[in-house]
Amino acid sequence: MANVAYVSRVKVEPVEGKIRRAQLPAEEEPILFGVHSEVAEHYGVSPDAEESHSSTLDYLVAAAGG
Repeated sequence: MANVAYVSRVKVEPVEGKIRRAQLPAEEEPILFGVHSEVAEHYGVSPDAEESHSSTLDYLVAAAGG
């Protein structure tokens, strides 16, 4: 088995509703995850009920495309 090259130390905590706060390495400020547009609709969240934030899916797609 190869040696582990990196362990990501991430902390995620619930804020309210679908909103989560994540502390990521190399970022001074926490990142807010949530739902928006079609993602909010899929989860039955009204656009007026919660502040829109990028979803974890958006971050995964951005990371894969980068």
